[in-house]
Amino acid sequence: MLRMKNYERVPGAHVLMTAPSPIESHMPPLAESLIVVTGLPRAGTSMFMQMLAAGGIPVLTDNLRQADEDNPRGYLEFEPVKNLLKDSRWLVENRGKAIKIVAPLLFALPPGLPCRIILSERDLDEVLDSQQRMLERRNQPLPDTPERRRLLRDEYARTMARVKTWLAQRPLTELLVLEHREALADPHHAAEAVSGFLGGGMDTAKMSQAVDPNLHRNRR
Repeated sequence: MLRMKNYERVPGAHVLMTAPSPIESHMPPLAESLIVVTGLPRAGTSMFMQMLAAGGIPVLTDNLRQADEDNPRGYLEFEPVKNLLKDSRWLVENRGKAIKIVAPLLFALPPGLPCRIILSERDLDEVLDSQQRMLERRNQPLPDTPERRRLLRDEYARTMARVKTWLAQRPLTELLVLEHREALADPHHAAEAVSGFLGGGMDTAKMSQAVDPNLHRNRR
């Protein structure tokens, strides 16, 4: 099992890196790693994918899910991700690219694949509000009772804790955790954090412009 280094903290972001054991090598170059943007549904993952694309990172998307009222700038998703639990080997062929993978599916990442993970964290009540409004716009509303909300919030909290614990122990993995709210409040700082995490040299000005604070419509 890998030892865990301390978090490298900056306002609104922190980096978690795993230290290699004596028989393991250090993280390979970015071109040999998979860049993964992850989080809960409606946690801001699309925004961070848009930032990566604007900054010059190639993103893996098929554009099957088009931009809409819930996500006017696009989702940047890739349909085969939905079947990762059955087949994830194709991820190895896409090293050097960024892909969006919802947090519960991270456990399907192929062993031995170097990964740089960008995790978007958002207030869980904001996540639930955003999910509910999306369902309402699609005429698929679910009962938004206090009990159901409490159960979902608790389940999401457990999921995120389990994911972060697993990533901290996964070999050849680096993790950057970004707060959705703070990235919206200070896009330049978030862009600098992402660029630094990925080795620098990204177009942080264009990355900042990819963030639209007006889209923070479900806030607490």
